[in-house]
Amino acid sequence: MSTRARDRLGGLAAIAGVGATEFSKDSGRSELRLAAEAVRAALDDAGLTAADVDGMVTFTMDTSPEITVAQACGIGELSFFSRVHYGGGAACATVQQAALAIAAGVAEVVVCYRAFNERSGRRFGSGVQHREPSAEGAALGWPLPFGLLTPASWVAMAAQRYLHTHGLGPEAFGQVAVTGRAYAATNPAAWFHGRPITLADHASSRWIVEPLRLLDCCQETDGGQAIVVTSLARARDLPNPPAVITAAAQGAGRAQEQMTSFYRDDLTGLPEMNVVARQLWRTSGLAPEDIDVAILYDHFTPFVLMQLEEFGFCGRGEAADFVRRAALPLNTHGGQLGEAYLHGMNGIAEAVRQLRGTAVNQVPEAGRVLVTAGTGVPTSGLVLTVDG
Repeated sequence: MSTRARDRLGGLAAIAGVGATEFSKDSGRSELRLAAEAVRAALDDAGLTAADVDGMVTFTMDTSPEITVAQACGIGELSFFSRVHYGGGAACATVQQAALAIAAGVAEVVVCYRAFNERSGRRFGSGVQHREPSAEGAALGWPLPFGLLTPASWVAMAAQRYLHTHGLGPEAFGQVAVTGRAYAATNPAAWFHGRPITLADHASSRWIVEPLRLLDCCQETDGGQAIVVTSLARARDLPNPPAVITAAAQGAGRAQEQMTSFYRDDLTGLPEMNVVARQLWRTSGLAPEDIDVAILYDHFTPFVLMQLEEFGFCGRGEAADFVRRAALPLNTHGGQLGEAYLHGMNGIAEAVRQLRGTAVNQVPEAGRVLVTAGTGVPTSGLVLTVDG
């Protein structure tokens, strides 16, 4: 990916189908079955069958390989299969990989998926339990001995510096949580359906790692989500309006680590997301003021504020006020704080629903949606638009 020139991928592919399982805390079935259910649902939504699929993309840290999911779904030969690393940072990159394969003629219909029992099984929030020696793991050898053992503790370091630099208190994060839960409260698919919170609830929730409270942290979820990508020309002939992949980007910053990039000159921003932002704006030809809805990865509230600043929606240190003013519809499905933690894949599905006009919390005339993937790690993003 070039960060210096507009790429040529935009407008060649589209999302034609989305599908998911229910979101729960105990699915009662295997991760493979969750993946298969989500894939079948996405194909049904797209008006396609397993026989149409010739490509699959997923994440690393996944227990359901592409060929196994293909077999479980009745999918035949694959001409393309790929995995993207770095946890939630991979979400939008799976769609980018699919679009690249379609644009190059390597595949015609690609399914992107993520499925796990992240609450009843392995919980990412529990942090480092055991790790084989690796160059990647060596970076963790610096913070772990000092007690920074979980994702919340890694994010807390940057969050504390952000508050100090901008003269803010932990309540600055509260409006992000309140906004997400307000949308979740009216979304029947959300775990926190019917359960909004107030700023007082946020302020009284227990500390996890200062300055992060319980309500600053996303939930852990069992479930699956799948996305079907094909050419824009083919998508136009399918049942639902296509969500055009107008721009897609990945980004890693200088001195990048996995959530422990503490040796940069500044801890108050997300340089990897700035790489993504520059490429998305350049390729799409859009600017922050053109975006109708933003679906920003919200595993922890502080990084939502930093993303708004990296994309230029507001100045440095101004994001808390930006969210408070409801200047932009944000995470209209409830986000990972309110709907489900599916490593950002459910956020992509919400963007598609907004463009179709079928979202539960529909933004009138939504035609341009920004979606981001996991923060604090090498990451990715999308600009999706209506056709024409």
